[in-house]
Amino acid sequence: MKIKKVVVVGSGTMGSGIAAHLCNANINVVLLDLKTEIADLAKERILKSRPPLLFEKSKIDYLETGNIEDNFNHVSDADWIVEAVVERIDIKHDIYQKIFKVRKKDSIISSNTSTIPLKILSEKLNQNDKKDFCITHFFNPVRYMGLLEIVQNKLNDNNKIQFLKDFCEIKLGKGVIICGDTPGFLGNRIGVYAMQIAMTEAINMNLTVEEADAVFGRPMGIPKTGVFALYDLIGIDLMSDVLKSFKKELPPDDKFHNVSKDIPIIKKLIETGFTGRKGKGGFYRINKTNNKKILEALNLKTNKYSPSKKIDLQIKKINLLELINRKDKYGKYAWSVIEKIILYASSLIPQITNEYNDIDEALRLGFNWSLGPFEMLDSIGLENFFAKSSNVSKNKFLLDLKNKKVKKFYNERQKYTNIETFAKIKNSALKFDKNDSAETYRFKDFNIVEFNTKANALDYDSMDALMKATDKPLIIINESMQFSAGVNLNYVMDFVKKGDLKSVEKFIKYFQQTCQHLKYCDNPVISAPSGLALGGGEEVLLQSNYVVSHTNIVMGLVETIVGLVPAGGGCKELLWRWTQTKEAENDYDFAPLKVFEIIGYAKTASSPQQAKPLLFLDSNHEVIINRNNLFSAAKSFVLKNKNFSPPSECKFRLTGSQVREKMQKILEDLYNKKVIFDHGMEVGKELAYVLSGGDTDINKTIDEKQMYKLELDSFMKLIETKNTQKRIEHTLTTGKPLVN
Repeated sequence: MKIKKVVVVGSGTMGSGIAAHLCNANINVVLLDLKTEIADLAKERILKSRPPLLFEKSKIDYLETGNIEDNFNHVSDADWIVEAVVERIDIKHDIYQKIFKVRKKDSIISSNTSTIPLKILSEKLNQNDKKDFCITHFFNPVRYMGLLEIVQNKLNDNNKIQFLKDFCEIKLGKGVIICGDTPGFLGNRIGVYAMQIAMTEAINMNLTVEEADAVFGRPMGIPKTGVFALYDLIGIDLMSDVLKSFKKELPPDDKFHNVSKDIPIIKKLIETGFTGRKGKGGFYRINKTNNKKILEALNLKTNKYSPSKKIDLQIKKINLLELINRKDKYGKYAWSVIEKIILYASSLIPQITNEYNDIDEALRLGFNWSLGPFEMLDSIGLENFFAKSSNVSKNKFLLDLKNKKVKKFYNERQKYTNIETFAKIKNSALKFDKNDSAETYRFKDFNIVEFNTKANALDYDSMDALMKATDKPLIIINESMQFSAGVNLNYVMDFVKKGDLKSVEKFIKYFQQTCQHLKYCDNPVISAPSGLALGGGEEVLLQSNYVVSHTNIVMGLVETIVGLVPAGGGCKELLWRWTQTKEAENDYDFAPLKVFEIIGYAKTASSPQQAKPLLFLDSNHEVIINRNNLFSAAKSFVLKNKNFSPPSECKFRLTGSQVREKMQKILEDLYNKKVIFDHGMEVGKELAYVLSGGDTDINKTIDEKQMYKLELDSFMKLIETKNTQKRIEHTLTTGKPLVN
């Protein structure tokens, strides 16, 4: 059996997201709704979506739209039909009746429901039809969220379920976990419970929304949205509906009921239209004061808004034991939340799954947690948990561990897939080096460096780890959401504030030396990025010998936004790649002008397909749709390149002032149109000086050492200016650029 054509019925957020991602996989899709016009609007939303649902806009050619009355004949030759209509059982039953009347033999039919049990969805189907019917619960946004839960029943054809799992894993890049038919399945059952615990405990302990989000966020290995901001993002009214569904489906003695009770402030927010980001605001809102947008937070006691306060817990890395042992209200809150999450998740074993690992992976893939409940327990340590908790007497899973007096219980990671992933092989690796910013693992044939700072921002230690790991072939990879968001600007600004510019220069020089060493050392360097690879992160990729890139990546040299120029070899390397193009053969100024545009506008690519035309990726790359395959693809390159030879060093012939005058005219035009202002002009001039080769002409040859020096000099000149410092501080404080 093969899946060549898919019909998606229902063009709402989930239906259109599923259809778009099937297009990404080059699968022909027909998107149906009540009216063709509705499906056409969904098609337009896909094309305009931010972040983009398509790897590149041309993928939309795989999509056809239609309506349920006139175009339902498409179901008859579809290999897979996905129902994604409104969560009303009568409407779904009606759709299934129509589908099973005309569908072809052996086709797969699935529902994308997140709340309705499979037994209720299939109650009107005959025994034979039930074999081919299951739930495929995608998470939103479909392109970016790794989790897909396939819910099956006893009547399902197991071979067909396995086929669907393999297809979605290989072609769609999903982490596919097969679940039993229990309320909320795995991800939502624990994830929604965790959100409710975080909210109710915050209210009970009189924490502000900012304080709760600061704790129930990065310090716990949970995305920075926390709980209240996540409620706003999802929609407070939608979350209310989700809770009603859980109340209806869960047995009366389930602990979930303790946290699903009506909260007065939630009811009031919904009644007054404060349903989150899609409404007038929620727990947070944007308000205008003196023509300035100000983020305000809701006071949970007074129901009034005031400017949101930043809560700094002085936590740089995830350390749950340290967090729960804090002697302040934040430690007390963290322990209360974490203990209850662990107790609830473990109480459901083996009721919802025999593999506790699958619960962890569901939270990782579906909610972007760094640690699932059982990894949290493992991180805290069993002895520490049992010493602190007095609530395990009725919890069979935990009681068994306690009675066995084991110190470590966690077995293999990612049991849901047979792929050899980085997570799986970590335990068998020799961890031979570690510093504050990275860990290095040694295998028989190669080394691995994993960055571990916030957003994997790069500093001196990051570079040191890379420099020391090239005695063997090197793979640069990690499990976190970002490959690297770039150079750690806080690290740089700490030196600037002290007036210690020599340390800044020392760091940038070492960054350059490291990147140059990566490119020209005797062993191959393979980077395997996913998520953000910006600024310094992109410079590491540009100077790796091979890149195995996940499809969900954002690449670019964005330094100009903060008033700097790329100084780790980014200007040099991108310029070199563009000088090798056909257009540059007879026009010495083509490459400098092209790179001036790309870096000057801080252009980014949101997929490898978009990165290739910008030459952020060259011919030495491979694209992987399933992130789990990054490690095996990188390893394969190492094994196939035993006789690796480093590339030859770059030599440039640039026209100096000739091309710089052209760049100056571009800057003046932008300035006159008020696209850039005074400091934008200064940054542009420095970038122009670097890309033109400085004081050179077409008769001279410039080597890499000279290009690195041009980058360094311009970087240092700009970092000394108050306007660049203002840009950096503004970005670090608000997360937004400052135009000055």
